[in-house]
Amino acid sequence: MRFAEVPPAPSTGARLPARSSLLTRALGLSAVVGLGITTWWGLWVSPPDVVQGQYVRMLYVHPAVATMCYAAFGLCALGSIAWLWPRLRSPRWDRLAVAGAEVGSVFCLATLVTGSIWGRATWGVWWTWDARLTLTAVLFALSLGYLALRRAIDNPSSRSYVSSMVAVLMVLTVVVDHYATTWWVTLHQNTSLFKPGPSVHGWQLATMGMSFVAFGLVLAWLMVHRYRLEALEERYEREGLSAALEARRSEGPAATGRPGRGGPQPAVGVPAPVPVAGQARDQEVVAR
Repeated sequence: MRFAEVPPAPSTGARLPARSSLLTRALGLSAVVGLGITTWWGLWVSPPDVVQGQYVRMLYVHPAVATMCYAAFGLCALGSIAWLWPRLRSPRWDRLAVAGAEVGSVFCLATLVTGSIWGRATWGVWWTWDARLTLTAVLFALSLGYLALRRAIDNPSSRSYVSSMVAVLMVLTVVVDHYATTWWVTLHQNTSLFKPGPSVHGWQLATMGMSFVAFGLVLAWLMVHRYRLEALEERYEREGLSAALEARRSEGPAATGRPGRGGPQPAVGVPAPVPVAGQARDQEVVAR
């Protein structure tokens, strides 16, 4: 048996995005420089804390990573709400939503890991069912559920609609997670950076600010690449289907098994299948 080769996808006139553009190169280089400065200031320039000692250096990673997690899920919700709005519905909003969900899940996992390390040093335990920690874990589970739905539903419209509902639920969880330390008594400290007379100052404040800039650039770089990857996947699905249909048509009657109106003919030397009891009667009714 010979299989026909699938021809290349028909050209739609659109060019695939370059492997790297000026924007992505600038973002990537800036992110590397920002992370380098944060590492230098955080490990060698910034002094240890009076209370936490050397563990204060987690301050230059954990808050920035958690903030980028919130920002990515916010972009996911923004794209989902825009897609749900009939007048704004466009594939680009759906791409933004899935890019924000995937990048946000990475930052959410990093938030849980760095927070657990910091908690072990300050609280003496790796994990406790604190309100902030529990809600962050729920947020991570919701992001995984969002990505699972994207893979489980084949219909593009249904997939976008259902995942948009989950994205709205995720952003509501983000709001509750952010205000958890204000609404309930928790082990997690409250916001200390944007209040009058913050306890973080000097090189600690400068390094923490640089960490926000560095991880913000990392977020932007990841979002651009993930958005482009989603656009390539959509084009691959669209043109792959067109190529498969074109290949099926080019195979001709011999490959489809329909040489004429009589339907497929049995091969030479092979006896025709014997109809099962009742099947011949059904075929006769259909023939009439």
